[in-house]
Amino acid sequence: MKSRENLDALSRVRLVNVVTSSLSLRLFEGELKYFERQGYEVTVVSSPGKELNKAERDGVRTVAVSMAREISPWKDLVSFWRLLRVIRRIWPTITNVGTPKAGLLGGLAAWLCRVPCRYYTLYGLRCETTTGLKRILLALTERIACACAHRVICVSETLRQKAMTLGVVDASRSVVLASGSCTGVDAKRFAPTAEVLRRAEEIRYSLGIPADAPVIGFVGRLTKDKGISELVEAYLEVRKNMPDLRLLLVGEREEGDPLPARTVWLLNNERGILRTGFVQDAADYYHAMDVLALPTYREGFPTVVLEVNAAGKPVVGTRATGMMDAVIDGVTGVLVPVGDAHALADALELVIRDRKLAEALGAAGRERVLGEFRQETVWEALAEEYLQLLQAKGLTVPDAANRNDRTREWKAVAVSSR
Repeated sequence: MKSRENLDALSRVRLVNVVTSSLSLRLFEGELKYFERQGYEVTVVSSPGKELNKAERDGVRTVAVSMAREISPWKDLVSFWRLLRVIRRIWPTITNVGTPKAGLLGGLAAWLCRVPCRYYTLYGLRCETTTGLKRILLALTERIACACAHRVICVSETLRQKAMTLGVVDASRSVVLASGSCTGVDAKRFAPTAEVLRRAEEIRYSLGIPADAPVIGFVGRLTKDKGISELVEAYLEVRKNMPDLRLLLVGEREEGDPLPARTVWLLNNERGILRTGFVQDAADYYHAMDVLALPTYREGFPTVVLEVNAAGKPVVGTRATGMMDAVIDGVTGVLVPVGDAHALADALELVIRDRKLAEALGAAGRERVLGEFRQETVWEALAEEYLQLLQAKGLTVPDAANRNDRTREWKAVAVSSR
């Protein structure tokens, strides 16, 4: 039995995923165990945190390496050295690094260690909305991260196009899996069941929201790039015609992208603006809203849009990178120009007042999520991408992949013999 276990371990392809913050591990919900079942030996590396501890409790191999999100030369050098040691010790066949800092440091470490199959997952471009020296540095780090990878997985087509326009990556080495997104969404978690709706009513009651008061919701980081200033101004404009209107903000401010002083003052003093801070799971909060607003300046592919659509709710967003992939304008939501608070207010008021329109947008959004953005769809596309590169390099593929190939061949023969 012992020797069989050892042989099984030797036949498993080692896969290492690296992200900067443990919070990003939510992007891998279910994915890590999926690849374990596919025959990979999976290890995830991130800064220490509750999410990393949870992954370890769930049976995933984990390694904690502290990484600063912002530019910090000395800390970055220490993190790079530790990542280099981790990759040398594990000696993986595949590395998949993502988020800017881990993409740069983890990508360089994998390149120096000559990992046979190197991937960089591009979740967004911070350089897109920065200026001056910071923009130059951020763009340079993206180019280096992409150059270290054999393949760059972009989470949306508009992100891929933007990356190519900025000279970050070329078309031949970049790809979008399935219809895009970070990892799809488990639509069942957000379905409007009786229990979920009851908890949503409790949330509204605990926040002092009257039963018939309309609610504009937001879920995410309260930063300038997310368009929070425009959202607050739009809320104030719509409230002139809807005195009972509430703005529900689910998330925390982030010092790396601070809000203007006026916006901060309004967040702290406007009675109709309700802030929950960070919540572990926003599923119930979506059902406490009438519409989700995401007036962002840039995205990769906003998972929050898929989640709120899975809850059957409409979205009002901007014609920004990533958003144009997540929202079909006039079908699953409404898109307005980036930075236009007045247009945002008009769109929000339209969706709130026209209940039939809101229901139609939400229903179409949920149907699209179920049809295109199942988690398994994205995972299967990623598994196929790994398999193609392994085979192209003449490397061993996982046993499960061999079994899947044999199953597909058997089905093809069975169909052709009919």
